[in-house]
Amino acid sequence: MNRVLVVDDEPQIRRALSLHLGVRGYEVFEADSGEQAMQVAAVEHPDVVLLDLGLPGMDGVLVIEALRGWTTMPIIVLTVRDDERSKVAALDAGADDYVTKPFGMAELLARVRAVLRRIPTGDEAVAEVATPSFRLDLAGHRAFHGDRSNEGEVRLTPTEWAIVEHLVRHPGRLVTYRQMITAVWGASYDPDPNLLRVHMAHIRRKLEADGARPRHFITDSGMGYRFENDDAQS
Repeated sequence: MNRVLVVDDEPQIRRALSLHLGVRGYEVFEADSGEQAMQVAAVEHPDVVLLDLGLPGMDGVLVIEALRGWTTMPIIVLTVRDDERSKVAALDAGADDYVTKPFGMAELLARVRAVLRRIPTGDEAVAEVATPSFRLDLAGHRAFHGDRSNEGEVRLTPTEWAIVEHLVRHPGRLVTYRQMITAVWGASYDPDPNLLRVHMAHIRRKLEADGARPRHFITDSGMGYRFENDDAQS
């Protein structure tokens, strides 16, 4: 049974969603604020979150950023805000989909099914990433420099590993500075602007064949970072 967390400060919307999801076999949890949503998510570990942006107290975008600090569970935003700026902010924070109120229940349920289909099973989850320059054992939290015939283990600090793992689990995708900081340090952290740049320099020096000309850990100037592995090895 899939588990859904419904986060909305309007009781009638929570009741309607809980009813429709419940009769279709979903186990439903409710929260009426961002703070409560964080508590329920940490305890119940839902498979998908339906999240209103206009919450009292902790704003919905902050909830997305905080959740993305420790989980990849799909997040579908439900909101009356239909302007592009709000959508971009929610998606940049880590939302998987965006539905504007009022919405049709059939469409919403279809979107829930769609994001659930994208969740990797244990067999599909990436356990290893290999490039011509380095190999990452994601299950064992170990990094190796060189190819399999002549590789040596690389010691990454916990912070370096967290940055590397977040990037390689989202290949080809831009991870903004704010998303990375939230994923590694948490939503409330406000680091020195140079901190992430320094960590990335260390990672490139340890893993890239030429740290000054990286092929895999790419900077999108003024935006964030991407992991590229066009010549992935099997």
